[in-house]
Amino acid sequence: MSTAPVIRRLSEGTVNRIAAGEVVERPASVVKELVENAVDAGATDVVVFIQDGGKTLITVTDNGCGMSGEDLLLAVERHATSKLKVKQDGEDDLFDIANFGFRGEALPSIGSVSRMTIASRKHGEDPWGLSVLGGEKSRLEPVAASKGTRIEIRDLFYATPARLKFLKSDRAETTAVVDVVRRIAMAHPEVGFSLRSGTRQILNLEAEAGDFFDTRLRRLAAIMGREFGENAFKIDAIREDIKLSGFAGLPTFNRGNAQMQFLFVNGRPVRDKLLVGAVRGAYMDFLARDRHPVLALFVDLDPSQVDVNVHPAKAEVRFRDAGLIRGLIVSALKHGLAASGHRASSTVADAALGAIQSGDNRTPYQQDYSRSPGALRRPGGFSEDEQLLYSAGAEGRGPAQGIMSGLEDLSGRTGSPSISAVDMALSRFPLGAARGQLHETYIVSQTEDGIVIVDQHAAHERLVYEAMKRALAEGGVKRQVLLIPEVIELDEALAQRLLTRAGEFEELGLLVEAFGEGAVVVREVPALLGDSDIKGLVRDLADDIAEFGEAHSLKEKLDEVCSTMACHGSVRAGRRLTSDEMNALLREMEVTPHSGQCNHGRPTYVELKLSDIERLFGRR
Repeated sequence: MSTAPVIRRLSEGTVNRIAAGEVVERPASVVKELVENAVDAGATDVVVFIQDGGKTLITVTDNGCGMSGEDLLLAVERHATSKLKVKQDGEDDLFDIANFGFRGEALPSIGSVSRMTIASRKHGEDPWGLSVLGGEKSRLEPVAASKGTRIEIRDLFYATPARLKFLKSDRAETTAVVDVVRRIAMAHPEVGFSLRSGTRQILNLEAEAGDFFDTRLRRLAAIMGREFGENAFKIDAIREDIKLSGFAGLPTFNRGNAQMQFLFVNGRPVRDKLLVGAVRGAYMDFLARDRHPVLALFVDLDPSQVDVNVHPAKAEVRFRDAGLIRGLIVSALKHGLAASGHRASSTVADAALGAIQSGDNRTPYQQDYSRSPGALRRPGGFSEDEQLLYSAGAEGRGPAQGIMSGLEDLSGRTGSPSISAVDMALSRFPLGAARGQLHETYIVSQTEDGIVIVDQHAAHERLVYEAMKRALAEGGVKRQVLLIPEVIELDEALAQRLLTRAGEFEELGLLVEAFGEGAVVVREVPALLGDSDIKGLVRDLADDIAEFGEAHSLKEKLDEVCSTMACHGSVRAGRRLTSDEMNALLREMEVTPHSGQCNHGRPTYVELKLSDIERLFGRR
């Protein structure tokens, strides 16, 4: 007979190693815990040094408050911490956590799987130090140390060699360490951070001082890149005592994945699916599905409204009202996007110039615009003649009617203006005066200090899209009857999907009826679409419905449906435009929100300054 199992208490070393498996996954986990402790200690300068990706050596030095000898002895004991508040009844408060750490597991867990040495000096007291080797503590001894704390970790996982087999290459582990330090540094611009790997200086971030948003943007630009600082708009919103701040990139400044999206809750960097969903919802109008914006958002709320005690690594949180947080993020981003007007990212012109200088004829995906709605008025203001031209294009009287009416009004007051006079007036508008059309696709216009190249299809697509949304908001889309109804043959299943949504399409200005098996007939279309590809539009809408699924109504996916319609109803590449039509398009772009990018996030125009062009030809 087999003997019955005996229940026994695990040794302290085994318990610490089990705990270390949850807290210490890799060198980056160690760096995270130690740097967070330094920030909690009030440090204004944190220095990190690693070797071999942190496998052989990690040191973290700070100038924080430091520890006394008695505190140091307690700090390496399990579940000993100074970061939990005590309630009136004497119990620890796990629902009011304002610091990074609170479990009291980091130092003993790290010490149980490595050779750890700590030296610390509290202000006004003598410095002390001790070692923890594989869980075995040494005696407290006096050491030489300045104010603050220095922790050295050697031979990580030497006490649990099996864990070493699961670590990645030195380069991969170094990259993970860099990511950890960057995330913490984003949330604390008032703290200086330095990170070295061997002889290589990877990060050297000085402590920032000054205005809250200015310091935060400087720190984000230092980490996320200068281009982010140039192409981001401010987020500042409050709802029910929940504050959302940060910066988000313009739609044309985007990436192929979501790795450059950061969320911080009460200063703690977290990974949360809530952010990804909210951001996608806010940018739905502006980006293709395979493109992602760049942003860093900071949520500050009462600690009792969020649970950070979800996982030992503290990378996940649970909000008491997740819907409120999501709604705040979506509304704040949409408000910021609307305030950005027709501004687009400044990286496009630089990329275009780089392509010209290098002889590379590939078109960059991202692009640049630096004009905001406020830039639509020059410091000195427009002249009376210029203002008349501007208002004519802004009244939405059709692609050419507005600008033509403006020219007629100008002519009636001043006599027939010469073409050069008109062009001179128009060139003082943000998008300038049209000078020509290239390959029946691109409009070239002259501004006061450069040229603008416009993709006519992408630009008009955004204008039609915004016009459709305005029409829907004002009560419905005007329809026009087709002189000859369009019959479209489809797969029977696709035709049935369309017909089940016929009532909803009618609200959007598209009248679709059955026409035998596997076919539909279109009798009316939205007037805004003009002479468009009806067959292509209907087939694309059928595909959209198939992707939405039966559970979603068209109103829920209204923006995507309008985007599809706008794409088919816009001025196509290959169509020759008159000078009046080109200028009308430019004027409408200047007064239409988000006209800097099409519905798929691609740029609609590139602006090149005259000084840049002159440099290309060696004139400067």
